[in-house]
Amino acid sequence: MTDPPDLDALATDLQAAAQRLRAGELDPEQAAELVDECARLAARAATELERRARAAEPVPGQDSLL
Repeated sequence: MTDPPDLDALATDLQAAAQRLRAGELDPEQAAELVDECARLAARAATELERRARAAEPVPGQDSLL
């Protein structure tokens, strides 16, 4: 089993990719590959955020002890 994604690391990777794209120093094929990688990173981040949101929701039928 793999560890859950580190959202900070994913955000850092996305920011680095965005900087490379903005610099305009990539050929079209490299840029397309980087955009694909950004999409994969964003999907991983979204999946982890959804997982965390579900984990934070109360379970129906269980009373809170607070």
